[in-house]
Amino acid sequence: MEMLKVAIAKGRVAEKVSELLLDTSDYGNIIDLNSRKLVFINKDNEIEFFMVKPSDIPVYVGSGAADIGIVGKDVLMETQNQVYEILDLKTCSCRMVLAGPSEKQQVRPIVRKIATKYPRIAAEYFNSKSEPVEIIKLDGSIELAPIVGLSDAIVDIVESGKTLKENGLVVYEKICDITARMIVNRVSYKMKNKSISTFVAAISTAIEGGETRAENIVMG
Repeated sequence: MEMLKVAIAKGRVAEKVSELLLDTSDYGNIIDLNSRKLVFINKDNEIEFFMVKPSDIPVYVGSGAADIGIVGKDVLMETQNQVYEILDLKTCSCRMVLAGPSEKQQVRPIVRKIATKYPRIAAEYFNSKSEPVEIIKLDGSIELAPIVGLSDAIVDIVESGKTLKENGLVVYEKICDITARMIVNRVSYKMKNKSISTFVAAISTAIEGGETRAENIVMG
């Protein structure tokens, strides 16, 4: 049987997936996040895990370099690659929100300039409301933009809200909930269906006793 290749987003997703794998009978103790290795192979179970930058996961899976990818829903919404999204891992939960200065919290202000790492998600959100805005793409410290006057508000991921609060910002509106998702290459889904199904079943069982059901959803 050909090796099943699984790309996992580095950081919090990798930590949570590693914990889930420990609860499986076949895939525990393969990944060692304390090492500097990027690839972890288990020949007995014919599976290979490798650690990838989150934004690169859809590229690896879409190209077939990986059969399976595990990454946040925010990345999938932003990239919209042609892959199958088959499982909500129900972990790494957070929210995509519109946020801005707290002095404007009584009534959601009219915003003209939006700073974000997620220009596609922001554009779709404001298009759905028929609100024309200028979207400013930033790569980090998004909370700084409205503080220094670069933007009126931001579209960003919020987990606890602590960072917003410490910078005098509040959530105006929730755009959507975000969790870690499993995606599969379309060709691999057909050619390696048995090994993919076995892996998905093991993860589903680890999540909530097998109550989670995989769904075929075409992205894009």
